[in-house]
Amino acid sequence: MNNVICICGPTASGKTGLAVALAEKLNAEVVSCDSMQIYRGMDIGTAKPTAAEMRGIAHHLLDVADPGEDFSVGRYVKLASEAIEEIHARGKTAIVAGGTGLYMDSLIKGEEFAPPSSDGERKWLEDAAERKGIEYVYEMLKDADPETAERLHISDRKRIIRAMEVFLITGLPLSWHIAESKKRPPRYEPFWIGLTFRDRAKLYARVDARVDEMLDLGLEAEVRALLERGVDPKATAMQAIGYKEMAAALRGECTAAEAAAKIKQASRNYAKRQLTWFRRNEKIHWIFRDETPDAAARALKLLKADERA
Repeated sequence: MNNVICICGPTASGKTGLAVALAEKLNAEVVSCDSMQIYRGMDIGTAKPTAAEMRGIAHHLLDVADPGEDFSVGRYVKLASEAIEEIHARGKTAIVAGGTGLYMDSLIKGEEFAPPSSDGERKWLEDAAERKGIEYVYEMLKDADPETAERLHISDRKRIIRAMEVFLITGLPLSWHIAESKKRPPRYEPFWIGLTFRDRAKLYARVDARVDEMLDLGLEAEVRALLERGVDPKATAMQAIGYKEMAAALRGECTAAEAAAKIKQASRNYAKRQLTWFRRNEKIHWIFRDETPDAAARALKLLKADERA
């Protein structure tokens, strides 16, 4: 249950740098917790750490999926858990670092998820939705799993089909699977470290600066290359901030300057949502970058204090 450190916080707060600095001091390896850095070929727009930034520290859960495929939180938990077990088997500490709150919380809780998709059931439901409308599948779900249907909007086609698929595969509603998973004790007892800025304006300035850097590094070319490879613009990966807006610019729906402004706004909004998510966790030890320039030194002090407790 031990030897897991979680570093979380909003985008552009310096999580990667802190994770690497701690890993060098603690004989640790890093497990990425970013729902978009998992995709191959999506490097610039996801701020995926470069070899130079990793400084020889092993990083896991980067480049494990193609942009055209769907990637679920359940798949992340499985792969990340396996990586942590391997790290522990080598006698090292695992540092889980990233800003995807749902992935991180699900990993730490050890949540188990409904079975993976089945081509047969999924295709039948997709065909039914095409021929009769998503309302038809939604009515089926209301009969099979009223609890899940109640919390899903009729426009949420993807989740409606998935919930109904789970019922067809297992004979049990998705709400049952979720309830059973919540009954289990947490898989890990991590030490939580959060990074942000006390002054929100400083965080947003860093977000804007990061977007400018992505554009200078060639975000437009990266998005163009993905589209030329045949990645569907509607794929989940292409809905990521930066990719969706730049793809629209490449289609002529807006200018590059307008796309850049939209990326900055979407990134700032995302940072705000991340803070809202993580601030619900009372176990997080927050480090404010504008008050504590040496975040690594502060984090090490917090960890040592915890060892004495």
